[in-house]
Amino acid sequence: MRIFKEEQRFTHTRLIILLCIFTMFSLLLITKFFLQENNMGLLEFISIISLILISVGLIFIFKLKTRIDKTGIHYQFFPFHFKMKTILWKNIKLAETKKYDALSEYGGWVLKGGLLLWKKKNRMAININMKENMGILVTLNNRKKILIGTQKRFDVDNIIAKYLRKK
Repeated sequence: MRIFKEEQRFTHTRLIILLCIFTMFSLLLITKFFLQENNMGLLEFISIISLILISVGLIFIFKLKTRIDKTGIHYQFFPFHFKMKTILWKNIKLAETKKYDALSEYGGWVLKGGLLLWKKKNRMAININMKENMGILVTLNNRKKILIGTQKRFDVDNIIAKYLRKK
């Protein structure tokens, strides 16, 4: 049996440059304020600097793992999911790759949907790909839709066609 695996992280050059600029600007602004104003203590200064660095660094722990095999489509979006979530083939009505607009269709990148967001639209998006807006659109038998980001469209198309044909 054929297995498809993909792992994605935020590694886009523009994102890293933007984060570096934001971080440097914030650090310079806080340092200037600390040196010119005597209202901030050393502990507050170190706390704010640490908070900025930790906040920016957190984006690099995000990781989307996708696996497609004979059981179904599995995905894990760390740190929101600590183990793989599985969509069984018997619960899938349709699965296809689709180009999408993350901002207008889903309100941005990363994890969208679930409890509050798009409850009426019955859809959820998990994407971490900032290079291409391509995803696996899975329509379940209950009409719920899940979009899982991918950067390997042709590999996904081939393996989905194989398993949906067998269903």
